[in-house]
Amino acid sequence: MIATPQSFYLTPEEYFIWEEQQEFKHEYIDGEVFAMTGGTLPHNKVTLNLYSFLRAYLRLKKCTAFVADAKVGVSEAGPFFYPDLAVTCDPRDQTAVKFIQYPCLIAEAISPSTEGRDRGAKFAHYRKINTLQEYLLLDPTQINVELFRLNAQGKWELNSYGTGEEIYLESVGVGVAIDLLYEDINLK
Repeated sequence: MIATPQSFYLTPEEYFIWEEQQEFKHEYIDGEVFAMTGGTLPHNKVTLNLYSFLRAYLRLKKCTAFVADAKVGVSEAGPFFYPDLAVTCDPRDQTAVKFIQYPCLIAEAISPSTEGRDRGAKFAHYRKINTLQEYLLLDPTQINVELFRLNAQGKWELNSYGTGEEIYLESVGVGVAIDLLYEDINLK
């Protein structure tokens, strides 16, 4: 999804009240709000393919997967984002109403207009979440998945995956075929 900035500043409390009255979703960073615009159909499909696979598996665990309409808060005061997919296994998120704060996995479907932000500023904020173990970038225009994983030394490592490969998501303990993530997507 694409974020476009609005030209006013809000406290986190004002943001939650204000956003409830808006027609569209808005992310929140340091008092500034950013309107979220829609993605493409392949963007939606690759995210839903991942969600559909994880949902069936996560039923067996005490984990929950959320898609685009669920906010993730880096802290109680923000920033607040709408990742394409987030998974939490933390009991503190079980009673959350406005946002989850303890995800172990976040996934974003990238596009030319969001790729720089998803790899840069947004990922920098996500890395401040102490429960986050994996950050997944899905390219809906070609079969290309990048997984950033926090290693034992506290460093983020990148691994890339393509056609015919399987990715193992340590944060939730399951492997998924890359081709399954791209099922029914018309790639150009």
